[in-house]
Amino acid sequence: MNKDYYAVIMAGGIGSRFWPMSTQEFPKQFHDMLGTGQTLLQKTFSRLNKIIPSGNIYILTNEMYLEITLKQLPEITEKQVVLEPAMRNTAPCILLSALKIKKENPDALMLVAPSDHWIEDETAFAKDVQACFDAAQREDILLTLGIEPTFPNTGYGYIESDKNSSSEIKPVKQFREKPDYETAKQFLTAGNFLWNAGIFIWSVKSIVASFESHLAEMNALFLKGMVSLNTSEEKQFIDNSYSQAENISIDYGILEKARNVFVKKATFDWNDLGTWGALYDKLEKNEDRNAVVNAETLLKNSDNNMIFTDRKKLVVLDGIADYIVVDKEDVLLLFPKKKEQEIKELLKEVSNKFDNKYL
Repeated sequence: MNKDYYAVIMAGGIGSRFWPMSTQEFPKQFHDMLGTGQTLLQKTFSRLNKIIPSGNIYILTNEMYLEITLKQLPEITEKQVVLEPAMRNTAPCILLSALKIKKENPDALMLVAPSDHWIEDETAFAKDVQACFDAAQREDILLTLGIEPTFPNTGYGYIESDKNSSSEIKPVKQFREKPDYETAKQFLTAGNFLWNAGIFIWSVKSIVASFESHLAEMNALFLKGMVSLNTSEEKQFIDNSYSQAENISIDYGILEKARNVFVKKATFDWNDLGTWGALYDKLEKNEDRNAVVNAETLLKNSDNNMIFTDRKKLVVLDGIADYIVVDKEDVLLLFPKKKEQEIKELLKEVSNKFDNKYL
């Protein structure tokens, strides 16, 4: 395994669209959402660990999840968990990680990936990552893996690549925000648009140089603490300085401004598991197209349901179709699948009525 390969797993989100399983106290990345015996974080770690040494994999998360992270990943040490004292989007935490890695190994190549993606073909994933590591080692470029769109999805951002390039790794013309349906159809017809999966690969030298150019204030803020990074003084510096960083994503802050951004079309299947519907789409179904995790079921005249229980439990349904059925110790959710995007709004109503008791 190459000692210059590093990874940063983003594991700080709350995953509110997976309520009631995903809560602020225990978000979806720490759950076995697929019923495989591994949590999403554990699956992501093991996938990356096939190409990257376990000692070189960092977990970016919120302070409140330190204990859960270390319990689920006994292969890592506490110094590999980078804790955010405040929510500041993706740019600050990626810069902080890059500086920590650069201080340890100036020749490092770094992959950034979310903790909650489902990637089934891990061999194809490893080949794509290797191709990007090789390119990032050769050239001063920032790379992202794009997913070939299978339908005009309005829930993802898109990457427009250079139509004239015949290379496997193509220059990025621009990043496009989540489109409306008609625009998404045009993207598919054009043939040079990919879904933005939020998986990035670059050398630490290249990404730090990009911050120097495009987010100079943030870079200067973190450089003040360079001497304390990877030491016992690091936590105090982060606690004192992190909240002063601009609240901005890596896409807005760096990738939309930099001229050296390239994309490789992924050869693996991918799902970002952002909603109950996305989970339903990827799971095996029974003859009535019901997807089931953990539960034992007795189903009559019930089809196209997403059924999830937090432990082995008998679920009996009669005359229920196209519903999300989630049973957790203190919450039972029966919610139409077609309204899954409204779960985030539903949480506000639950909060207003019951404070934070069920969140």
